[in-house]
Amino acid sequence: MAIREIVKHTDSFIRKKSKEVKVIDEKTIELLDDMKETVLNANGSGLSAVQVGVLKRIFVININGCYIEFINPEIIKQSGEQYNIEGCLSVDMPYGYVKRPMNVTVKALDRNGNKFTFSATDYTAIAICHENDHLDGILYIDKCKKFVTKDDE
Repeated sequence: MAIREIVKHTDSFIRKKSKEVKVIDEKTIELLDDMKETVLNANGSGLSAVQVGVLKRIFVININGCYIEFINPEIIKQSGEQYNIEGCLSVDMPYGYVKRPMNVTVKALDRNGNKFTFSATDYTAIAICHENDHLDGILYIDKCKKFVTKDDE
């Protein structure tokens, strides 16, 4: 495993749309492992492949030290609404408030190619939506309703 460099929001690469993973191979497994090590090292909650320079539809989230890996994720259901503060490992600026669904259900593949469905609420729903947006070149700052400045902290 290796810690990868995180692509910053000022790099146009972060705005590219990620491509579907056709084959899960050793490189895919290595990428997943590296992403988990990278997000742990950065003290983050999640990381998409595009954030480490790979245009694949993959992200990982860290929920209380438990990592969940999503390959070719698709949000299939969402409900409710929450307005909460978000940050991003790719964005070197203050946090901001973003409106997201309270509940989401996502279908994806795991590292073994098995299909699974995962339902989440609250903070985990935010993390899934945030990372899934990255796969389409969308950053939380695009949806931010109010930024929190240093004076607000």
